[in-house]
Amino acid sequence: MATTLEVIRGLSQAAANVYDGVHDEKYSLDGEARKIGLFREEGDVITDSRVMDGFKIRFHGDKLIINYQYDCKLKHVHESGFEDEISQRLADIAKYLRSEYKKVTGNTITLTKDGDTDIMVEYVSRVRTSIKAYQCYKISGIGEVISARNEESRTVDSAIKDWLAIGKDKYPGTKKASNVKRKND
Repeated sequence: MATTLEVIRGLSQAAANVYDGVHDEKYSLDGEARKIGLFREEGDVITDSRVMDGFKIRFHGDKLIINYQYDCKLKHVHESGFEDEISQRLADIAKYLRSEYKKVTGNTITLTKDGDTDIMVEYVSRVRTSIKAYQCYKISGIGEVISARNEESRTVDSAIKDWLAIGKDKYPGTKKASNVKRKND
């Protein structure tokens, strides 16, 4: 079983192997064409109008979050099945990451969809829009991950009291400031 760091490095390298033109063997560094599932892979690079889309990944505990960004025309947003199409793009990206992870590390990894796809459409002009979507995936190859959140709740008030108590311990007989109006506790 791979360690958490090895899994994160492998997925990061798989995501780093995506750049504009990698879908064509002429422009790929290793001569191998890769199909990621992005809109910019469709059509000819020279003659067609350029489509701006891409993705990035980030990690949150034992979850992988894929952020997808796509600039398109407003009429494309109003077509039926648009949300399903964006969700399918995110699923294709996850499929690519699994296959590229296997090429990079030699190990397999399972990404399980966790929750619904969040899609936000931003109005740019009367013709153009910007779509930002993200999907969380649970990484099965990661071992025990300690949560960043602390189970015991610590309020800001208790932290301030602890900090003020340090001064009383170091300097006994310290007087309270004249502008403090709250009761002794």
